[in-house]
Amino acid sequence: MAPIERIESLEDPRVADYRNIRDADLMGRRGLFMAEGRLVVRTLLTQSGFRARSVLVTEPALESLRDALVPGPGGPPVYLADQGLLNEIAGLDVHRGCLAAGDRGAPFSVAEALKKAGSGASMVLALEDLTNHDNVGGLFRNALAFGAGAVVLGPRCCDPLYRKSIRVSMGAALRVPFARGEDWSQIAGALREAGFVTVALTPGADASDLDALASGAERPRRVAVLVGAEGPGLSAEALRAADLRVRIAMAPGVDSLNVATAAGIAMHRLAPTLRGAGRAD
Repeated sequence: MAPIERIESLEDPRVADYRNIRDADLMGRRGLFMAEGRLVVRTLLTQSGFRARSVLVTEPALESLRDALVPGPGGPPVYLADQGLLNEIAGLDVHRGCLAAGDRGAPFSVAEALKKAGSGASMVLALEDLTNHDNVGGLFRNALAFGAGAVVLGPRCCDPLYRKSIRVSMGAALRVPFARGEDWSQIAGALREAGFVTVALTPGADASDLDALASGAERPRRVAVLVGAEGPGLSAEALRAADLRVRIAMAPGVDSLNVATAAGIAMHRLAPTLRGAGRAD
């Protein structure tokens, strides 16, 4: 791996990327995202399409990650600090003593993300107006678990590379290709062009039953599962852009689920059989 460089001072310019990591706008302007925790940092180093600019660790975290660090000059710089100094640099308590600064790179267009998913991808996930980082992280984790080849976000969705989204996703946001569309007309057009049938989840009375679609002869070969924010649900524009509307059967008096739960149920029902498949992680 790259030489290990000891950090002794809060003001050391080598760790400038790790200052003010609470400021999401500032991180975005720098072209950075922050990976936290050993599992997520390992994912960034070994399983993602993103490049790590550097790694900042304590001694125990270094030992845990040593096998994942790229040998030779091609690997990211590795900075070593004690736990107290690392917390001061980051401005928060860094659990398990491990951070990595990732390079966002150029964003994909929707068409590019769908191409990255591959011609064999039978499912993608589409999100409208999801502004809760926990929900977005949970949705990416489900997308990876149930074989979605990409995630498409509406223009007002929050950032999947915000550190909490990445953490809640267990690193899935670094593994599943994603793109942000300009509007639902453009997004729907790109999905159709790629051969996906858009299935909107809604409790509306005019929606078909999910189980009937999943088990029926007209089940789409390639499906884009579309979900909206909790509370308002999908907009009229997004519903108009969808090819099908489906609902999940629930007990009387209940009309909604957490959005990540609902999407997980739908993806599991509409995905090709997962019998015998291994763990996603």
